[in-house]
Amino acid sequence: MDAKIAVLPGDGIGPEVVAEGIKVLNAVGEKYGHDFIFFVALAGGKAIDEKGTPLPDETLEICRKCDAVLLGAVGGPKWDDPKAKVRPEQGLLRLRKELGLFANIRPVKIYPGLAGSSTLKPEIVEKVDLVIVRELTGGLYFGQPQGRRDNEQGRAAVDTMAYTEAEIGRLMRVAFDLARQRRKKVTSVDKANVLASSRLWREVAHEVAAEYPDVEYEDILVDACAMYLIRRPGDFDVIATENMFGDILSDEASMLAGSMGMLPSASLAEGKFGLYEPIHGSAPDIAGQNLANPLATILSTAMMLRTTFGLTAEADAVEAAVESVLASGHRTADLAKPGEKAISTEEMGALVMEAIEQL
Repeated sequence: MDAKIAVLPGDGIGPEVVAEGIKVLNAVGEKYGHDFIFFVALAGGKAIDEKGTPLPDETLEICRKCDAVLLGAVGGPKWDDPKAKVRPEQGLLRLRKELGLFANIRPVKIYPGLAGSSTLKPEIVEKVDLVIVRELTGGLYFGQPQGRRDNEQGRAAVDTMAYTEAEIGRLMRVAFDLARQRRKKVTSVDKANVLASSRLWREVAHEVAAEYPDVEYEDILVDACAMYLIRRPGDFDVIATENMFGDILSDEASMLAGSMGMLPSASLAEGKFGLYEPIHGSAPDIAGQNLANPLATILSTAMMLRTTFGLTAEADAVEAAVESVLASGHRTADLAKPGEKAISTEEMGALVMEAIEQL
């Protein structure tokens, strides 16, 4: 296979972890006979500094011409002013909208030996293996009208949460199709007791559920789901929800694993095109120090191999290599216990590559 991948290293630790992801993809290509061709482009704060925009047109064009996108992380204190007219996060929103990336997939899995890294009791998290499917191009982040409405009465602002049945239906079908490959259970999260958009969400979700009689289905209000993720997270299989609820719940769920450095994600369009990225931020406090955990990015490349390129065996190999390295006791600083030796970003990447070669 010849595959074209747009690479957006971004800011902070983004370039460091993306570099290890590229090395792993090259190791997979060498072992299995594939050619991965990488096209590096600007995005985020660095793009603002050099081009005046967080997503230059040339970057968007490169992404459109490739089969998939590998993203590091964007943002940092330098660009954090909420009053700024141009912010790194605007580039991500535009990228999602322009590329039609409507479904965000965030798996949360506890690897053997890492249950103790969570702030919850090991017996609560040790059986966690769930996926959050978040709608990504609708809801509050894109609804109109939106913005400030200051007047003689004082300051005011408005955001609009809007959804169509088509947007809800395609997201729910992604969730149900994914559940069929897993433990066949979908939990739809809404706020139907208050919000009109959530009542439509629930109505359409029930209609889609009827198309999948082999998959167990349940509705949960978003506040109850937030509680159950802490109380009984092992009960969830696939959680499907709208944009803002998914943003909040997926960050909450990431803490079940003890470190954001372990969690990958995929943002999918219609067909097989996708953007793959670790869920963590740019972590500017450790940028350039070779301390960041690259495993979330490496696991994101496994999602890319499986979902966009259909390379199941190769994806399995990457995931098995990560599990093998962790089982051998290797830890980056975010995972190491007090007094336990921590290895560097590059050392972790090299160990995963070595494990792939030995499989």
